[in-house]
Amino acid sequence: MTTTLAGGRAARRQTMRRIRPRRSPAVPLLLVVWAGAAAVLWLWWHNTPSIADDTARIVNAGRITGLLAGYLMALVVLQMARVPALERRVGSDRVARWHAMSGRYTLSLVVAHVFLTMWGYARQAGRPLSGLVTQTVESVEQLPGMTKAAVGTGLLVLIGLSSVGPVRRRLPYDTWYHVHLLTYAAVFLTFWHQVAAGNDFAVEPVATTFWYALYGGVTALVLWYRVLVPVRLNLRHRLRVEAVIEETPGIVSVLIRGRRLHRMGAEAGHFFRWRFLAPGMRFSSHPYSLSAAPRPEMLRITVKAIGDHSAGLRALTPGTRVWAEGPYGALTAQRRSRGKVLLVAGGVGITPMRALFETLPGAAGDITLLYRANTTQDLALWSELAAIATERGARLMYAVNSPEGERPDISAENLRRKVPDIERHDVFLCGPPGFAQSVFEALRDAGVPARRIHQESFEM
Repeated sequence: MTTTLAGGRAARRQTMRRIRPRRSPAVPLLLVVWAGAAAVLWLWWHNTPSIADDTARIVNAGRITGLLAGYLMALVVLQMARVPALERRVGSDRVARWHAMSGRYTLSLVVAHVFLTMWGYARQAGRPLSGLVTQTVESVEQLPGMTKAAVGTGLLVLIGLSSVGPVRRRLPYDTWYHVHLLTYAAVFLTFWHQVAAGNDFAVEPVATTFWYALYGGVTALVLWYRVLVPVRLNLRHRLRVEAVIEETPGIVSVLIRGRRLHRMGAEAGHFFRWRFLAPGMRFSSHPYSLSAAPRPEMLRITVKAIGDHSAGLRALTPGTRVWAEGPYGALTAQRRSRGKVLLVAGGVGITPMRALFETLPGAAGDITLLYRANTTQDLALWSELAAIATERGARLMYAVNSPEGERPDISAENLRRKVPDIERHDVFLCGPPGFAQSVFEALRDAGVPARRIHQESFEM
């Protein structure tokens, strides 16, 4: 591991205040989710008579998979609502993983619901399993609300297919993102089928009230946090591009000026979803982290050109209007629980780490930054990092490939040698998924508890 140390005597000493990190509400939230699922199961059991034959069992299996799918659909939309309590305290990447997992379960339950219900109806009509298609077509044509349900189900299948790994990697981000927005239409269409065709709701007014309250509450959260809050933010702060600065080949910083930005609630480590109102970019919204501490009139992001949107940022002209949503993310000082902190960045994951390196309170030697890049030419913002390290008496290290292309050894043994008391540190980690996973495992082997390794993934 190639190492550079900067600093020594601190030009600015900061006293470490006693920080009480916010506890993540993940466990209580999961308990609430499971309690809701249990209530759905109870509703099904309460309204299910004794089952006498196989056909009835198949139909009732279709009922319970449909009820659970409807419940999970509401949670899938809730996880897209960008509620601050989830985005900032649980973490945007964790919520995104919940969303992806819930989506897979929802689609599986919807497919099971359709198959089992149509199979049961076919058996009741005396048709063999081969008559399933005919039974499905007749049901869509004859039963109330089934046409909307069929369209909604088709949209859910399309969304699910677009999110399968190989397909997702080949789709442009903007295409995938806009296809994903069809989730709202799919849920809207299938909701009316749930309340119109579900016998459980016909005989249980309390259940009907709960279902409307669940979907109504989720709809209100989506409208507030995905529509009204961003509109208010952008009308209030009037964001515009101030300048575009090339940091290294392929990496640019965008300075964004606005009014009273200190009232946005942004902190070092946060990210926003940015939409630049320039030709060819108006309909693209991408997440980029702040690469410097927020200023009262200025924000900065630093972006590597890895796609059409990020590559297009270098052509932005001063004065271009900016539409932002946020701030999001949980990779902030609120996670800190120890006096000493190790920041680990891989590639353009340096952006939130640079902001934290500047702002985390601590005396000389309390803050250490390890920056991984392919070559020294790829060390974006290096001069700024070195200046911060000198001023604060912080430690700055980099790890780059050898001239022969050999990767540096970021192992538990090497980490302990460079940071002897590493087990007493909080660690903030940001970088590509493969890098983040390997560093996480090395940190665990070096004795750092998982609860003190704070990370957010690029894949959100």
